[in-house]
This record gives sequence, structure tokens and C-alpha cells, in this order.
Amino acid sequence: MSPLQWRKSSFSTGDSANCVELAADSVGTPHLRESDDPEVVISTNPAALRAFLRAAKAGEFDRIEG
Repeated sequence: MSPLQWRKSSFSTGDSANCVELAADSVGTPHLRESDDPEVVISTNPAALRAFLRAAKAGEFDRIEG
């Protein structure tokens, strides 16, 4: 298996160490990580990632408290 080619979020600036990165493997499985903790990788499926991105763009996570 070839190494993943990580891409930074377009909202990241410069060499910031706190950005979201995305990669897809050879079969199209999306993987996400934070650049400040690159060993922790979340794998999902394309439909779930699309749903998450739609919800984030719609502001559904703006008021999460925890």
C-alpha cells in the first residue's frame, strides 16, 4: 500500500500546526487527521464524509458544548 498523500484544509494558513488534513487511499476511503497529532487518523466512507461536511457548512456544530 502506498503512503497517503495528505492535503491541508483550504482554511489553513502557512505552516500552521493546527489544521485538518484529508487523504484518500487507493480504493477511495477518506482519512482525516489534525496536523498537530498526525498519528491519530479517522477513516470513514465517502457518504458519511459528505454528510459531515454539509452539516459543518450549515453550522450544525457551531454551538456544541462539552
